Amino acid sequence: MCGVFGIRSADRDVARVSYFGLFALQHRGQESAGIAVSDKGRLTVLRDLGLVTQVFTEEKLRGLHGQVAIGHTRYSTTGSTHWTNSQPLVHHGRTRTVALGHNGNLVNATELREQLAGDGVRLVTTSDTEVIAALIANDPAPLGKAVANAMARLEGAFSVTALAEGKLIGFRDALGFRPLVLGRLDRDWVLASETCALDLVGAEFEREIARGELVVVDEDGPHATQAVPETNGGAQCIFEFFYLARPDSRLAGVEIHGARVRMGEALAEEAPVDADLVLPIPDSGTPAAIGFSRATGIPFSEGLIKNRYVGRTFIEPDQGLREQGVKLKFNPLAEVKGKRVVAVDDTIVRGNTTRQIVQMLFEAGAAEVHLRISAPPIVSQCYYGIDFADEDELVAARRTVEEVREYVGATSLAFLSLEGLQASTRRPESSFCRACLTRDYPTAVPRESTKLRFETTRA
Repeated sequence: MCGVFGIRSADRDVARVSYFGLFALQHRGQESAGIAVSDKGRLTVLRDLGLVTQVFTEEKLRGLHGQVAIGHTRYSTTGSTHWTNSQPLVHHGRTRTVALGHNGNLVNATELREQLAGDGVRLVTTSDTEVIAALIANDPAPLGKAVANAMARLEGAFSVTALAEGKLIGFRDALGFRPLVLGRLDRDWVLASETCALDLVGAEFEREIARGELVVVDEDGPHATQAVPETNGGAQCIFEFFYLARPDSRLAGVEIHGARVRMGEALAEEAPVDADLVLPIPDSGTPAAIGFSRATGIPFSEGLIKNRYVGRTFIEPDQGLREQGVKLKFNPLAEVKGKRVVAVDDTIVRGNTTRQIVQMLFEAGAAEVHLRISAPPIVSQCYYGIDFADEDELVAARRTVEEVREYVGATSLAFLSLEGLQASTRRPESSFCRACLTRDYPTAVPRESTKLRFETTRA
């Protein structure tokens, strides 16, 4: 998951621009946040656990001076939620110092860590991100060539912003799992995970960073190189389309909100139901619920009110509070009493939260609760940067739809078909990774798959 941002400007407060850019990318990671700035080649980094607003204050931002900055919001997929793994990570190598933020997940991190250790390179984190920084920082080749050399050795998903030698660097894997875009802010250049971050800081979208492309931004502007060949038709993560990306972003030229509305319309066609209200499970279920309501003519209602001030916390409640945890975020309206409701969501992963929401709606007096999910069942683990559970914990991995319905307690349950999802994106099947829905992976995947697999090696 994770969000990355970068800017080069001789005149702007690059740390402050990065701060606002990270606001737009907070949905991609809520465990930690950080900004690194380069002032004539001298790096300063501030990073910590927490949300963007918790990590940065006005006083702290005033202390970050420079002409180049990168920012990062983290949701861990390799390495624990520990300060040393927060990003941007800095690696002081034999050739150069590199600050780097990474969105994605490497599938050959174990092998690369062993190779670096064999070369006498010491790693101090348990994140695969430091592997990327170390490869670049310890390569004696010129900067652009060192980055290209590193890219050629990496396998898996990586969309990266980095700082080295006073330059802003952005690059993306050859399959294009994770998004990365280039924007222009007057005469300055910006990199970001999603177009919504460009919008927030006032930058104009220029283009997506191509699969396998390396962009180095210096005082003369961006210099683009096809560092590694594009692979086949690509493997953009389809999970971005129905869940992860912000609805006001555009991926591969497709507005995410519009695609999700079409998913709801397709779901209504595939799995109609007699009901009185269509309500979303907010916020990610809202566009599909709008589409379902439009297609069926069943009135749309919020139904569930979300407390948007409740995000991830680092407080571990007792078991009683944990079981009631969903009530911290959702509360049903009296409008559902006596009604047959269609509750629309984008996914069911473990099923625990969905079961609690269904129960909550029945307790509020709903006569029937029909669940409609605007994506197919999640049946397999992701190795490319989405923090799914092991298959044993995925509720639909070894259950039929009817068995999932019984588990969550709904009156009825239907998932959008893979064909319906694909058509809603208006992009060819060959351009996507759909492994979490199909178990068909575009690369070899590691047997040792847990995100904490390097924990015993942390210094």
